[in-house]
Amino acid sequence: MAGKEIAVKKYVVRLSADEREKLTRFIGSGKRSAQLLTKARILLKADVSGAGEGWSDSKIAEALDTSVANVERTRRQLVEEGFEAVLIRKYNPKCARPRIFDGAAEAKLIALACGPAPEGYARWTLSLLEEKVVELKIVEKASDNTIGRTLKKTFSNRISNSNG
Repeated sequence: MAGKEIAVKKYVVRLSADEREKLTRFIGSGKRSAQLLTKARILLKADVSGAGEGWSDSKIAEALDTSVANVERTRRQLVEEGFEAVLIRKYNPKCARPRIFDGAAEAKLIALACGPAPEGYARWTLSLLEEKVVELKIVEKASDNTIGRTLKKTFSNRISNSNG
């Protein structure tokens, strides 16, 4: 009994045969993020049902080269949020910045950049465009970097081969 770890777990993983089959196919496809594949492997190793292996958190963490905290979080997520929630990446709206240029503002920026340059300049620069879009109230504020990315994305570059 000295070789086995005995611990009372608050979040116990018990998978049905159908859930085990889904996890096996999920891992076998290999077309998911490494994070989700690791979570699926954790669930299979932590399963205490008849078909499961029922490994301890530390043994799972060592075998899958992850942390014990990650194993604990995955167990808790399964119990609290359900089977499907574990296999889906959560969308965090705080991570993605809101877009400054929507479709209409982007079109105005492109028209401005493709139009004649201001007096005294041979062509538009990103800083000139930055000042002009704020002056014309196309957007409230924008950096020259944002304008450059927007124009690059739309291939509005004057030296691009695919100018519309």
